[in-house]
Amino acid sequence: MSIVRGLWVCLLLSGLIVCISTPVYAQVAGGTLLGMVTDPGGGAIPDAQVTISNISTGIERQVTTNSDGFYTAPNLLPGNYQITITAKGFNAQTKTGVNMNVGAQRTLDVVMQIATVGGSVEVTAEVPAVQLASSEISATVNATTVRELPLNGRSWTDLAALQPGVSTIGTQPSFATGADRGNRGFGQQITISGARPQQNNYRLDGVSLNDYANGAPGSVLGGNLGVDAIQEFSVITSNYSAEYGKTSGGVVNAITRSGTNSFHGTAYEFLRNSALDTKNYFESPGAGKAPFQRNQFGGALGGPIIKNHTFFFADYEGIRQSKGIADTSFVPSPEARNGTLHDPAGQPFTVTVDPASQKYLALYPVPASCGADVCSFTYSAKQVVNENFVTTRLDHKFSDKDAIFGTYLFDKTPYSSPDAFGNVQLGTSSSRQIVAVEETHTFTPAFVNAIRFGYNHEAVALNLTVNPINPAAADSSLGAFPGRNAASVNVNGISSLPGGLGGFPSNVYHWNSFQLYDDAFWNRGTHSIKFGFAFERMSLQTIALADANGVWFFDSLQKFLQNNPTKFQGGIASSLTPRDMRQNLVGGYLQDDWRWKPNLTVNLGLRYEMSTVPTEIHGKFANLRNITDAVAHLGDPLFHNPTTKDFEPRVGFAWDVFRNGRLAVRGGIGLYDVQPLLYQFTLLQTQATPFYQYTVLKASDPTLKAPLTFPLVPQQDITPNKFQSTYINSDPKRTYVGQWNLNVQYQLTSSLAAMVAYVGSRGVHQPFRVDDANLVLPTKTSAGYLWPQVDGNGNQ
Repeated sequence: MSIVRGLWVCLLLSGLIVCISTPVYAQVAGGTLLGMVTDPGGGAIPDAQVTISNISTGIERQVTTNSDGFYTAPNLLPGNYQITITAKGFNAQTKTGVNMNVGAQRTLDVVMQIATVGGSVEVTAEVPAVQLASSEISATVNATTVRELPLNGRSWTDLAALQPGVSTIGTQPSFATGADRGNRGFGQQITISGARPQQNNYRLDGVSLNDYANGAPGSVLGGNLGVDAIQEFSVITSNYSAEYGKTSGGVVNAITRSGTNSFHGTAYEFLRNSALDTKNYFESPGAGKAPFQRNQFGGALGGPIIKNHTFFFADYEGIRQSKGIADTSFVPSPEARNGTLHDPAGQPFTVTVDPASQKYLALYPVPASCGADVCSFTYSAKQVVNENFVTTRLDHKFSDKDAIFGTYLFDKTPYSSPDAFGNVQLGTSSSRQIVAVEETHTFTPAFVNAIRFGYNHEAVALNLTVNPINPAAADSSLGAFPGRNAASVNVNGISSLPGGLGGFPSNVYHWNSFQLYDDAFWNRGTHSIKFGFAFERMSLQTIALADANGVWFFDSLQKFLQNNPTKFQGGIASSLTPRDMRQNLVGGYLQDDWRWKPNLTVNLGLRYEMSTVPTEIHGKFANLRNITDAVAHLGDPLFHNPTTKDFEPRVGFAWDVFRNGRLAVRGGIGLYDVQPLLYQFTLLQTQATPFYQYTVLKASDPTLKAPLTFPLVPQQDITPNKFQSTYINSDPKRTYVGQWNLNVQYQLTSSLAAMVAYVGSRGVHQPFRVDDANLVLPTKTSAGYLWPQVDGNGNQ
């Protein structure tokens, strides 16, 4: 199937102005400064020395112009720079106020003046605010914006939604209890230029942060802390160059703060509580406000270890939150618990409460009498969250040719709350660790190489039962399976009983990503050439604990009290085993940003990227090769690899119309593959026959060896008799997205530009899944789509 998506236009009208002051972004965390050095007549000046000095750290980088007068300085740490240009026979020039952004590619052309006695020129640089080197659509959120905008929760990724073409997913569920939000990842889901949230790539210091669901990074609270640890970040929404992979949507590219030659520190605390809040409109008129307490506090410190050589930065942020919650359920009335019920006419009658059902009533809250069989009951409790977030960074300059930095991030967030009946304390937790180490070596003024290692680890436990609040929740005599605790109970007319310890649907994820990158920068004539490779080893262990205690069904409250069940179903505990999945992602690229004319840059790129077919180290993959197959294919391969020929050409241009850096016309087009990564198959494989076994027993089934009894199920009848199969196309087609754009930028002031842009994309063979393969498809007629009629016997 194909989808045309992500078409948007940014118009230069009141309220719709898109303001940018940042150029293009590269795969490495640092920025690139490039340009030409010429004489007053426009002739190239070879062998001019360009000294680039970081004002905050004192670190210098020296490059020389080639025979075409062209220079490039890649992978510069974001910050404020002073540029000094010297050449024999010309006055030296010093330009200050040159700001480099995360991954930015800035153009700074210099016209030298003929030497005079003691002559030199010092000016405040006016680097063009329009983008003159690439066709990418992108914008930067700078350090001031990141740290000073009031963010509810202080999650820096929220600021991505300020950029044009970026929208948050409004249907993303909030997290309270259950596994639905966590199975999709906790981070905020955003769509960039119409792409799916799982098609974006989030990067910190050049390392991919995507989680086990290939979504945005985030804790159980849904945010991404560390505002004070982020120097700045960019959002690339369309037509990024060939150095970017593992994405067909957008790229969110962030860099951590570095220490400087001066010590700087901050400390803070933000307080939110119910005393400062107004009453919720939906709260009961006579009730007080739900209690709420949130303390968010932390501090940061950075400075030199060895001045001009070694720097450190550390940031800590903590959250302590307690929130009142109220769950309303419908439970048996006090009279019903004693066997007094009412017929449809409202007349009371008495039934004998079975001893087994009487024991289970200990798990139902006792409401105030309401004169009916079922009463409402509101249980008030607290959700408690404690989050600890740490970021550290160390930078060191070995020599003029060697520099290294390392970043470590730690984030742990345990979350607990009781279930709606107050029987069990539930716990969900997320724990993340990120490591990034990059070494940059200058071989010659025209050739620089950066090698980077990254590690991304995440451990998530969703909706686990931690401990009993009600002792009956840990009473194994209520178990349906031997050795298990109370099962879930569904009774028509009252709220579902979640069950005891171990009875809640739960998921556990352990995600590890090992990453290696190498990026080389070569200045050849008027060509700024980049090439390199990327390798990522992905490891995901997941376990789905589905109905481990079982589920009982009763047609009515009367039948529950009399121990007359309709059905029982549950996952056989011995089959609730982990799936250990592995996959590799390999990519290589060549990118040539060719300054074909002094005012025209052509971007030519080619990327090759492929992923291996996912494997399960214990052979526990199952897949129907054909939808009509009687049994599933077991083990590897899960499907034939469609990615072995994934070559992705990318072409663009940037035209400086009047040769003064004020008006630019830009455009580009490229292919971006959607790799079949592990997240697409996780939930499909954890509950697939035969490695996952499920039993369904109906009281009316004459083949049962013993009557269906509550609560302990007759062991001789527990057999895997409900089969759930997975169908994944065994010969999938290549999945890709085409992106294109055409835009015009005009510089309004030295730091402000306006842009009108058309952005388009088209996805082909995008992943799509339905849960029921037995679908009746409509027929298209002149009257529209018609479905066949079905009689009472199910015949068309």
